[in-house]
Amino acid sequence: MNTTAAPHTVVLIHGLWVTPLSWEKFVERFESRGHRVLAPAWPGFDRDIEEVRRDTTPYDHLGVTEIADHYDAIIRGLDAPPIIMGHSFGGLITQLVVDRGLGTAAVAIDAAPIKGILGLPYSSLKVASVALRNPANRHKSQALTPEQFRYGFANTTTAEESEARRQRYAVPGPGRTLFQAGLANFNPHAATKVNVKNNDRAPLLLIAGEKDHVVPASTVRAAFKLYRHSTAVTEYKEFAGRSHFLVGEPGWEEVADYALDWAVAHAATPAAV
Repeated sequence: MNTTAAPHTVVLIHGLWVTPLSWEKFVERFESRGHRVLAPAWPGFDRDIEEVRRDTTPYDHLGVTEIADHYDAIIRGLDAPPIIMGHSFGGLITQLVVDRGLGTAAVAIDAAPIKGILGLPYSSLKVASVALRNPANRHKSQALTPEQFRYGFANTTTAEESEARRQRYAVPGPGRTLFQAGLANFNPHAATKVNVKNNDRAPLLLIAGEKDHVVPASTVRAAFKLYRHSTAVTEYKEFAGRSHFLVGEPGWEEVADYALDWAVAHAATPAAV
């Protein structure tokens, strides 16, 4: 890790079915390097985790645009443009706010698909089916069962470790976000639409896990290819043997260090080359 770089503000955006607590390891590591780290919650998730689990009404109707607008306001309120990192749906939100001209550099880890990615793998649909199987879930929040959580977030570890991870991090997720992402290619005004030809955005790193079931590496590579017509810096990195929970599974340190080193190195360079 480069400890000589000037301090930066890093904004971390969590994903679906978890809270900002999922970033706890990254927060500690980045702060130990002298950076200011902010991990704001999605609207309605800024409560004690047990309360978030018990009462989903504050976020049952939450959608992608509302989440992006929420982080947009937070980032614009800072005294200087930050590095932005997101995981899973947070990776999708990261791409949306960067497309709006925010941030000095961005990292999207296991990012949920932006509009334009075709043919989602079976494993992605299997996880998303917790909401997509019933249209009524569009305005409800759904929790993952222990089996569903292990398949999605802990498929490279033991059942015991998966359950410990679920007990610490898992919360219900608003089904509307999954419907918006899953049906984006049928909607000309999709909330997940990104201008992949934007030449003026901040540098973007897309990170994938080889064994990810929720957002397989093939989906992240497909997103990377969509950006090929932009002159803005876009790079791809895949971590072998990793599941969807790259931010907290064994070996998370390598991911954190790579992401931060890349972002700090690119934050001082122009977005377009």
